[in-house]
Amino acid sequence: MTKQNTPIRSICVYCGSQPGRDAAHIQAGRTLGKSIADHGLGLVYGGGTRGIMGAVASGVLSAGGEVTGIIPEFLMDKEATRHSLGQLSELVVTADMHERKHKMFERADAFVALPGGIGTLEEIVEIMTWAQLGRHRKPMVFGNINSFWNPMLELLQHMRDQGFVHTAHLVQPLVIDRAEDIVPAILASAAAMGREGEAEIISKL
Repeated sequence: MTKQNTPIRSICVYCGSQPGRDAAHIQAGRTLGKSIADHGLGLVYGGGTRGIMGAVASGVLSAGGEVTGIIPEFLMDKEATRHSLGQLSELVVTADMHERKHKMFERADAFVALPGGIGTLEEIVEIMTWAQLGRHRKPMVFGNINSFWNPMLELLQHMRDQGFVHTAHLVQPLVIDRAEDIVPAILASAAAMGREGEAEIISKL
């Protein structure tokens, strides 16, 4: 595990609390988690210990990395077990979803969407919305495992073509097909882009 002298210290991963029907999605979660740890970075995620969420977290922990789970009280027994939550490096329990998302944003230096459902979609879309509004310049990634996000990417392009993404240059998520390529792409993007100060970003939310 090698510490990185880059602006990226931790990566937020959005993904399904269910395993889905494609075994490649669970494997991608484990692979990404191991890659995060191997690069000396920490994981910030929604605290679930099942499905793809659990695979990412276990991938980080099994490779000696640190995991911060951020979960609302009402989801603790739905997306996790209290025993498994005790295995995380840090657990933050929030009052509601809004506080959870704000804390995930504060703690993370980049965002990755692996396959997931409506919640995963809502989270990455909100991060892209904040980027469009100039609230951050943190790297954003669609982990397009087995072309999972193709319909979403087509919709985004349709929105651009129809003139509704009015600051398209601020909404340029990376699209990465292989889980093992995600962290290197984030580090390269961050090195090229630089970032705004955290205090300034958070004050705008």
